[in-house]
This record gives sequence, structure tokens and C-alpha cells, in this order.
Amino acid sequence: MVCRIAELQYKEVIDISDGTRYGFVEDVELDPERGAIESIVVGGRSRLFGLLGRDPDQVFPWPSIKRFGEDIILVDGKEARRRDRVRR
Repeated sequence: MVCRIAELQYKEVIDISDGTRYGFVEDVELDPERGAIESIVVGGRSRLFGLLGRDPDQVFPWPSIKRFGEDIILVDGKEARRRDRVRR
């Protein structure tokens, strides 16, 4: 199965161990020197319609990704790390 980076935003990320649904891929981190994906980023959920901000993003390193499906990505959530959203 061939998948473009742009198509990742339509895939939902689910934990393989307990079925937790993290959400959809918002971003990827790339290593330009190797030309490889380092991790995928799932945006944090908004609190109270966004009025109270957002939860931190979930970052899943490439080794934590276990399987790609047609519409989901299965990950090992134990390897995920949280990161506050960077303001630009």
C-alpha cells in the first residue's frame, strides 16, 4: 500500500494495547538529511470549544507505529510523548 504524507491527515491514530482513540494526524516530523519520517503528531483536543485552550499534542515516534490500515494507524501508546503546541 502506497500512502502519501498528505493522506495521513485522514487516518485516525488508535492505541493497539487498549483501543484509545487519539485523533487524526495533524503533522509529521521529518529528518531532511535521511529523508525519513521521525514521528507523527496528533493535535491535542480543544477544551470547552477552544475557550480554555487545548490539551498537549501527542507525538508518536516512528518505531511506535505498528501498522498502517486504509483509514487507521495502530500505535503503541506507551512510547508516545506529549508536547505543548508551539506558538508561531
